[in-house]
Amino acid sequence: MGAQDNAGGLGICDQVADLFMRQLQFRRHLQASLNVDSPGLTTMIHLAQQGNDSPTGIARTLETSTAATSLVLNRLEASGHISRQVHPTDGRKVVVVPAPKSIASAFESASPVMNGTDRLIARLKPAERLVVTSFLNSLIGVYDDALGTGR
Repeated sequence: MGAQDNAGGLGICDQVADLFMRQLQFRRHLQASLNVDSPGLTTMIHLAQQGNDSPTGIARTLETSTAATSLVLNRLEASGHISRQVHPTDGRKVVVVPAPKSIASAFESASPVMNGTDRLIARLKPAERLVVTSFLNSLIGVYDDALGTGR
């Protein structure tokens, strides 16, 4: 795919492709460890990052209908990962609340990658951080352009 780098190893394009494959493998690992499907994992990640949300907000995150989202939430609720509660200020609405035990389990499963990434970043010199940050921002831009979501 990509040309080799000066050290004779894999080229940057090959390494990026390898990283993407590892991310897919790790995502499947998280799904298995939490016993959820892909939309369920996306929902759990969303709730871990954003906190409680409405079913409509989760549907936007999943980029799917509220009916399809209800099925995802039903599975997550049945497995004890979330609960649906009455909105604290509007009794007509529902809020999806992640189970603390499930969030803790998700973080425990993801911690080797999260902590390893933190250690790698901590070892970078300021100039190296600028290069890596610039590259990653540009790579994200490539995906945004391909998706038509540009920044």
